[in-house]
Amino acid sequence: MLSGEEFGRLFETFEQTAFRLETFSVYDVEEEREEFERFLAGRDMGPDWEDNPWVRSMTDKGKQVSRVHVLRSPLTDYLRYELAAYPGNITAGETIGIIDLSELTVTSLPDHDFWLFDDQSVYQMHYTPDGAFIGAELLPAHRLAEYQHYRDRALAEAVPFADYWERHH
Repeated sequence: MLSGEEFGRLFETFEQTAFRLETFSVYDVEEEREEFERFLAGRDMGPDWEDNPWVRSMTDKGKQVSRVHVLRSPLTDYLRYELAAYPGNITAGETIGIIDLSELTVTSLPDHDFWLFDDQSVYQMHYTPDGAFIGAELLPAHRLAEYQHYRDRALAEAVPFADYWERHH
């Protein structure tokens, strides 16, 4: 299982595409705590929210980054925070879709997060019950087609973030 820096290196070494399926309503990310508190207090979020430098570090190299977030309204405080940051990710080049299970019934998607890199490797994300990242497990090659199907299904069912945000913000 990869964690921390080891997992982070995957974002430097993938060559063309990175796709994430997100499924949790709360994540406990140490590096986000101060920013999350600023968001809840209604304070200025700074320039990184306008154009996410982490996403841009990949898209400026011609790489494609995309995600589908499966969630259920009403949104948790964490989801409000995360979705409020998405416009800066989109400005930086990420493609984001939303599946709101309170509006749409979608079957055949997993109940866990994963990253699919270059259509060649898939990592199942593992978290504590509170949403703290434990690590990413490289799944065996014979499961690749299954996760490609999940990605394709999620992308087909997702509403573009801008459309979702316009209706719910």
